[in-house]
Amino acid sequence: MTILSLEGKAAVVIGGTTGIGRVLSLGLADSGADVVASARRQQHIEETAAAIEQRGRQTLRLCSDVRDRASLEQLLAASLHRFGKVDILVNCAGKIKRMPTLTMPEEEWADIVDTNLTGTLRACQIFGRHMLERGYGRVINIASLNSFVALSEVAAYAATKAGVVSLTRSLAVEWSKRGVTVNAIAPGIFRTALNADLLDNTPRGQELLMRTPMGRFGKTEELVGAAVYLASEASSFVTGQTLVVDGGFLSSGVNQ
Repeated sequence: MTILSLEGKAAVVIGGTTGIGRVLSLGLADSGADVVASARRQQHIEETAAAIEQRGRQTLRLCSDVRDRASLEQLLAASLHRFGKVDILVNCAGKIKRMPTLTMPEEEWADIVDTNLTGTLRACQIFGRHMLERGYGRVINIASLNSFVALSEVAAYAATKAGVVSLTRSLAVEWSKRGVTVNAIAPGIFRTALNADLLDNTPRGQELLMRTPMGRFGKTEELVGAAVYLASEASSFVTGQTLVVDGGFLSSGVNQ
């Protein structure tokens, strides 16, 4: 067993059935963990669970919604019943909506905050209590480039992702002496089914590409290494950090 092995570990990935979340769920399974990939849509849960089982790992098929505390409590209870513990929590659930900030309805703002920031808090509270009682845990939150720089007309998303980085630091300070590390991953621009048209066929996509020094968008599997590292014993003295995986985007000033 290597220092990066997740053999014998149990992971829960919330928002773990599509896009980056699905890739991380399967990546943790490939590294040896049993993985519960949970989200709101049962069909996506079934598909991801089947892929986890094809890798020889155990899983559960459970819906959850980060806006619904009871659903997260049920997810924890079922995971404990099946595996006896949860070693790793990955918070991937999120939403984004582009619109001018001046005219954004408060209801839209509140919904994004409730999902991205308060939803992360709910999951951290519910699963964190179990981890603190055990004296061991790895929490990985998903931040964003928007945690550090602004992209036009996604102010609510940016504010929540900045909040996720701050929450990550705060929980690290509070929990690390009790064996629970809390870190985040900030992905750069990754092509997914949801954003492929935007990236390939719009001036916004062209600008994002120009701002990325590697000259290409990320492949979602390129996030797996960061997640496995933060979930494993290799990161045992790392907490409160946000690991940026962005092809150099945040380092970029003028690229030409």
